[in-house]
Amino acid sequence: MSLQRIKTNDTVIVIAGDEAGKTGTVKSVDLKKGRAIVEGLNLVKKTLRRSEQHPEGAIIEKEAPIALSNLMPYDPKSKKGARVRTVVVDGKKVREAKGTGTRFE
Repeated sequence: MSLQRIKTNDTVIVIAGDEAGKTGTVKSVDLKKGRAIVEGLNLVKKTLRRSEQHPEGAIIEKEAPIALSNLMPYDPKSKKGARVRTVVVDGKKVREAKGTGTRFE
């Protein structure tokens, strides 16, 4: 069982790029591509062609993926990004912040 640093529904902080310093919740993670979609961050405009739902066409804003290397789990105790280690608790692997010991479950 491999344990990853960032999972769906985690609160993360962006550490690099245009959105640096902002926090959001992870909607999905693509491990093959090494990218994650974070709710409300890295918005791009997408044009839609005419269809029954959009008879005139449309321009929508949607979240684009962000590289996992630009994200860190957000630690509410220290109010900043946290490095993560794995700890065995009751025979189960759990992610834990290195600085404060906050558990990400």
